[in-house]
Amino acid sequence: MRWLAAALVCALTPLMPLTPLAPLGPGTAAPSPSAVVVPTGAGAVRGSVHEGYRLFQGIPYAAPPVGALRWAPPRPAAPWRGVRDATRPGPACAQAAGEVPGGSTSEDCLYLNVTAPLDATAGRPRPVIVWLHGGGFTSGAGNSYDAHRMAVEGDEVVVSVNYRLGALGYLAHAGLPGSGTFGLADQQAALRYVRDTIGAFGGDARKVTLAGQSAGSYAVCAQLASPSAAGLFQRAIMQSGACTGGPARPFAPYAVAPAVARAAGSKLVDAVGCAGAGDVLGCLRRVPVPRLLAAQGADAQPSYGTPLLPLDPAEAVTSGRVARVPVLMGANHDEGTIWAAGLMTAAISVTPANWPDVAGEFAPDPARADDVVRAYPVRGADGGPVFGAVIGDAEYACPALRTGSLLAAHQTVWRYEFADPAPPRPTPAPPPFPLGATHTTELPYLFDLGGRPREMTEGQHRLADVMIGYWTRFARFGDPNGGGAPHWSRSQVQGLAPDRTGPVRPGAAHHCALWATMP
Repeated sequence: MRWLAAALVCALTPLMPLTPLAPLGPGTAAPSPSAVVVPTGAGAVRGSVHEGYRLFQGIPYAAPPVGALRWAPPRPAAPWRGVRDATRPGPACAQAAGEVPGGSTSEDCLYLNVTAPLDATAGRPRPVIVWLHGGGFTSGAGNSYDAHRMAVEGDEVVVSVNYRLGALGYLAHAGLPGSGTFGLADQQAALRYVRDTIGAFGGDARKVTLAGQSAGSYAVCAQLASPSAAGLFQRAIMQSGACTGGPARPFAPYAVAPAVARAAGSKLVDAVGCAGAGDVLGCLRRVPVPRLLAAQGADAQPSYGTPLLPLDPAEAVTSGRVARVPVLMGANHDEGTIWAAGLMTAAISVTPANWPDVAGEFAPDPARADDVVRAYPVRGADGGPVFGAVIGDAEYACPALRTGSLLAAHQTVWRYEFADPAPPRPTPAPPPFPLGATHTTELPYLFDLGGRPREMTEGQHRLADVMIGYWTRFARFGDPNGGGAPHWSRSQVQGLAPDRTGPVRPGAAHHCALWATMP
């Protein structure tokens, strides 16, 4: 894929405005005048009380990974005296401007947020959903996801998590314990915090669902495959991020082999001027965050072949060496159009004349380009939607179906396909073609992104209620059915759309037989 790697980097910036993740910052929504104090093992926290729910933000679940703790496994947070204010989110982990407006240079970022029903501490403990944000392992923040609808309608406690990103989260270097997995280790530290502390917020530590979208979904898969995550969660939700990706699928998250991770680490060491230092790690720990961000490039992946992640998650799923917990997972009907739109804007065009060459660059096996062209013909001047279908089918829809089938051989799996274009969102400029149910479009049905609800039609509101019911019943029972919602069969894929919620057969529509024959 000679042009694709460079084009993907160019496409990332115009893509960012198309994503709906604008974080809830201080002052975006003022807390109500009333407050509530909850004692935890590290100290008391004061959150805010809203209509039907309580919100606690910026709770430290681990020590700030700064100074000598940069590129170290997460350490316990220091206890505090008195009552800690938890009415504002903690800083986002270091990242370039994009999903977090203005970006962040903070390394002191290992914070989580808890949204709980107003009466969560009364009566029985509530199930817990721990949410891992997406963003390609380089961007995003837990507080972008206002979870009050899920907490109130589902009567559950929802926890959203920040974790280290980019080079600070996934640097691999010889002699560095935790190489390539610091961000994954942060997620496990958050899960241990939930296990030990969530009872104070009314949550049930014995009924934890680990959930995520995109890179967050792939992180859920990695935690399913991680021996050190065993017992930290009892269910899993994976949205738009399957376990069977790899370098041949450049738009989807995946893990890299140790040699690849170390090579990327060496490149970073050289780029920041530490290659000739007598103490390379000491030099790296003195590099300012903006310089690291400038040097790390546009992508980052965790490394397997490590104590935390011994196997490539794809291999672990194929061989059945994953945690045997119920899984709810799926993808959106048009996942790839957002990537194609970014490429159309930044780098390339797709026409009938050049489509065979573009397909040859994209296909994992260039010799199969003619097969791709026959399955996905470009007949008009703008082949962007066709290219989007290829990206979405090859990297999301078909890997999701394959991952679901592999997991179903060993455990209970509920599969879905989301198929609504979703409420419109403001963008600096309209995309070059309609995006359909693209990557991230299911998120407004579960969360108020950036603390602001999206305008929806009556049918979309009904679908949001159905989805929140499915997700939260799954977290409670391991089965999404009930509550008067359309029946969801484990033997079929559940289509999710305002006009039709029920079984669908997406394999043929996404040409999965073709993609199954390519590496």
